[in-house]
Amino acid sequence: MKISQWLPKLALTAIIGMFAAMMAVPLVLTLTNSLMTGREIGWNYDLIGQMTDIAMGGKDNFVNLKLLPDWLSFEQYREVLIMNSKFLRMFWNSAGMTAPIVAGQTLVASLAAYAFAKLRFRGRDKLFLIYVMTMLMPFQVTLVPNYLVVDELGLMNTEAAIILPGIFGAFGVFMLRQFMTHIPNAYTEAAKMDGAGQWTIFARVVLPLVKPGLAALAVLLFVDYWNMIEQPLIFLQDTFKQPLSLYLAQIEADARGVSFAASAVYMAPMVLLYLYAESYFIQGVQLSGIKG
Repeated sequence: MKISQWLPKLALTAIIGMFAAMMAVPLVLTLTNSLMTGREIGWNYDLIGQMTDIAMGGKDNFVNLKLLPDWLSFEQYREVLIMNSKFLRMFWNSAGMTAPIVAGQTLVASLAAYAFAKLRFRGRDKLFLIYVMTMLMPFQVTLVPNYLVVDELGLMNTEAAIILPGIFGAFGVFMLRQFMTHIPNAYTEAAKMDGAGQWTIFARVVLPLVKPGLAALAVLLFVDYWNMIEQPLIFLQDTFKQPLSLYLAQIEADARGVSFAASAVYMAPMVLLYLYAESYFIQGVQLSGIKG
């Protein structure tokens, strides 16, 4: 193989690897710093350690980023997972709201996407366009209508105020509809000729073919609603019902070690879910036509 052929590929691989390493640095720092002792974290990040170094003739360094701890310690995880009951309560609050939203929107979106992709009825394309327009609106635009509806239904300060709007989101319909349009109509027509009804076609023909799309949707929904901030701040005034996404902002500035451990635990479900469904996720996003 000539140098002119493999040299551009090598340069491209090096550039991609550099960007990948840059994106991985915050994750690695969060994990390694969560395994440091409180004293070591204070020395690296707190002003006391900096002032001590300056008094001893050292240079004025803002922070001391370390990839490896001097002493391996799990005291921060003990503080978060055992000593701090608020963290565990908010963790299960997040799980209790995110899981129903993911399951509910996946079910509702798959049914609606099948109708938009495979059923023929008057005004289908116009209705889908209106549906997509609601997805393009930012949360701030729909905030007041959502608040009024939730208040009229008597759902303020309840988990249902977060779960119900999430189940009927438009993103899942858009994504799965794009995915189902790639399924040849010959499959559904053959099932009809064999006497299958719409429910049978949906359950036994379409759903098995859109497993990558369902997995990709589940991952994207989980990440989106696991990280939600605005909805719980507005609709949940009771701090005992708020999710874990609001916990990190409430950690005091002198508890950096706890914040690192809490961040590591907070990221764990998203990372594990992505690793479990990685192949389905990549295939689903590619076939759905979503870019970026």
